[in-house]
Amino acid sequence: QVELVESGGGSVQAGGSLRLSCAASRYTYSSSCMGWFRQAPGEEREGVAAIYTNGGTTYYGDSVKGRFTISQDNAKNTVYLQMSSLKPEDTDMYYCAAGRPTACMYDFRRLTEYAYWGQGTHVTVSS
Repeated sequence: QVELVESGGGSVQAGGSLRLSCAASRYTYSSSCMGWFRQAPGEEREGVAAIYTNGGTTYYGDSVKGRFTISQDNAKNTVYLQMSSLKPEDTDMYYCAAGRPTACMYDFRRLTEYAYWGQGTHVTVSS
């Protein structure tokens, strides 16, 4: 069964940085859409960023452009989310998701395009 394991969450002060990792196993990573989402209590899950693994095309939500960077290490079947200039409003549970290439090619923010989800890692940004 596919497994996505996230790590790197924690608590930081505003303006700080964190790097989240998502390692995929038992999954055809080489040609897929890997996405990062976040969700706060009482809110809908929000698309943050995604990467098409075959070529490295990236996609970002408007609220994180210029601050967050998604990248990959194909040899490790791992995607990363480098978060810089963090703000208190970035406080959320962050989830990694894996989908078919169409998830990136159509609209990376559509939740239904992703078949697998990680357990989540929490990020807290204090002022």
